[in-house]
Amino acid sequence: MVEKNRKRKRWAGLVTAAAVVATAGLVWFEPWALLADKTVHEALPAANAPTATPSAGTPARGPGPSPSSIVPVTVAQGTFISHEHTTTGTAKVVRLADGTHTLRLEGLDTSNGPDLHVLLSDAPVEEGPAGWRVFDEGKHVDLAELKGNRGDQNYPLPAGIDWTKHPSVSIWCDRFDVSFGAAALARV
Repeated sequence: MVEKNRKRKRWAGLVTAAAVVATAGLVWFEPWALLADKTVHEALPAANAPTATPSAGTPARGPGPSPSSIVPVTVAQGTFISHEHTTTGTAKVVRLADGTHTLRLEGLDTSNGPDLHVLLSDAPVEEGPAGWRVFDEGKHVDLAELKGNRGDQNYPLPAGIDWTKHPSVSIWCDRFDVSFGAAALARV
């Protein structure tokens, strides 16, 4: 009888330990995130065109800003390639009318996952497994958490960041240190 109780307690302990490990694994991996798509449809941000204030005695009329200074301009772009997960879409660096820059992801389609971020990096974009883990090794800027795994979205580039020194974009899973997909930015 004592031996039976000991075996029962041992099995109960093993079952409890297995349940704890399984629960921890589910919480860590978040497999349900792969099944839940989040679509974002953001318009390109509108920024006010720089305006000159007339000085005293100067008439307030004149030609005003040229049309090219008030229209956002794409200065670099690249097409996503797949890494750990199938990823498609376009990444663009857009100069806004006020001179600031934003990273725009258009037509993005990738898997959802835990702890996804948008990184600018100095690492080259390489196809295949060799390119999956390089984007956080050198110089990189974590712009923000990915807003959605599908659609069009904008990420303002911080003031003082020279995007030309970070010519690649990665949809980066920070939890597992792996790129879902990446794009090399080429000047337009």
